[in-house]
Amino acid sequence: MAKERGQKVIASNRKARHDYEILDTYECGIVLVGTEVKSLRIGRASLVDAFATVDDGEVWLRGLHIAEYEMGTWTNHEPRRRRKLLLHKGEILKLIGKTKESGLSLVPLSMYFKDGKVKVELALARGKRAYDKRQALAKRTAEREMVKAVGRARKRGGGW
Repeated sequence: MAKERGQKVIASNRKARHDYEILDTYECGIVLVGTEVKSLRIGRASLVDAFATVDDGEVWLRGLHIAEYEMGTWTNHEPRRRRKLLLHKGEILKLIGKTKESGLSLVPLSMYFKDGKVKVELALARGKRAYDKRQALAKRTAEREMVKAVGRARKRGGGW
């Protein structure tokens, strides 16, 4: 069988970028069982309620839903079990220090295959308040309007 190359996204948490201000990102490995990998290969995962915690010097991903593999037998996995994330010791120590700060969380942004191995993009994030979200939305709308206006001006072939 040929070795897999490249990157294939399994699931992404688009709402996380809306609800959180991303401060730093980490690429982690994840400990899985066989039927979980088979289920991920057909794209059956959800990061909606997922978050990570640091317990006893280890990083754990909780709330990640990987659907049971349909062809699995009694060896099938539990869909919402906690899963261990694999990081370097220095990164874990840095995360322990940062998460002790008030208001910082560990949120998974995406899950993907990278050269045949499952990886999780984990973000150190601070929760946004409602007015921050409105401000970001207004800024994005204003930028979109500027691009449209420039495009219209170029199309007319003249200046303002």
